[in-house]
Amino acid sequence: MKTSVSRRKFNKILGQGIAGTALISSMPLSCAMGGQKKDKRSLGIALVGLGAYSTYQLAPALQETTHCHLAGIVTGTPAKAKRWANEYQIPQKCIYDYESFDNIANNEAIDIVYVVLPNSMHAEFSIRAAQAGKHVICEKPMAISVQECDAIIEACEKAGVKLGIGYRLHSEPYTQEVKRFVREKTFGEVQFVSADAAYVSRGNPDQWRLNKALSGGGALLNMGVYSIQSAIYGTGENPNSVSAQEFSTRPEYFKDTDETIKAQFEFPGGAAGEIMTSHNTRANRLYASCENGWFELEPANSYGPLAGRSSSGKIQFKHESQQKLQMDDFTRHILEGTPNLAPGSMGKRDMIICEAIYSSIDQGGKKIALNLGDMGIVG
Repeated sequence: MKTSVSRRKFNKILGQGIAGTALISSMPLSCAMGGQKKDKRSLGIALVGLGAYSTYQLAPALQETTHCHLAGIVTGTPAKAKRWANEYQIPQKCIYDYESFDNIANNEAIDIVYVVLPNSMHAEFSIRAAQAGKHVICEKPMAISVQECDAIIEACEKAGVKLGIGYRLHSEPYTQEVKRFVREKTFGEVQFVSADAAYVSRGNPDQWRLNKALSGGGALLNMGVYSIQSAIYGTGENPNSVSAQEFSTRPEYFKDTDETIKAQFEFPGGAAGEIMTSHNTRANRLYASCENGWFELEPANSYGPLAGRSSSGKIQFKHESQQKLQMDDFTRHILEGTPNLAPGSMGKRDMIICEAIYSSIDQGGKKIALNLGDMGIVG
């Protein structure tokens, strides 16, 4: 499947310091596991794309995981490949570029491919990973259209491999506690939920997140999926409808992508909800008002530690790497058949909602009906 951006154009953008592109790899057979002691229940993960998230979150987390380990890398930057190989003891035969990526099919030491590329490349590399016979973790958002989500799901089903989306919060205890409140009706029925996820972007105006061809959208596809997720597990339901508005105060910077979006949801159980997401303000909160009390997380979406409280008192858990918990949970799903906490259907559901939000904005805030049923509700 071709992406909407050519590799030549992507390479040019990456050459401006946004990410990396082209390296050489041999046909691999087996790989070391980055200095970790391997046991028969540890699956090898290859990271595709060595940007900030892989460098500062995923790779360190893979030094702490129990059921998986760092087994390979895919990058277009030779300097990155050399640095990672030295730091994590990755042999040359487990290092790929984007052209030689398909040779990963021959590498028995790599079981899972984690796609950590710009959004417009998620579909191509998730599909290629599935076709290579590897299980797939696709970073959020799953893709830049519902059509691409369908293509990823179909490829994984056809190849008989597992598919997970990089929604790390489903594996961490504060979010799981919120789900428990909702499931057990600890404070009665949820009547209203509010979810905000935003930060201020003041970096390079040429970064890929501000390039719609690479990102597929702005704040909504980046931070907004956290707000959507929070509203859904904060009520335990998928919304029936959505209406939305877009705001911009820095059009000279956000030339190509959405800056700030607000949306309102109606839920089948009678709850109302609202979300806000932005690349131009700071917000990081989930709040729910219920029949007999309330609960909130603030911060709710960051890498942690998170914090929470309710009408019954403080919510507090020991902090662990969310990425560690997420990758171990997905690996246990493969090895032991435990629930897939963030399946492809969830990523598709969120893209359906995102497309509806953009449609509502285009129609002046019109209410858009959503026919989601229980799709993507897990846990």
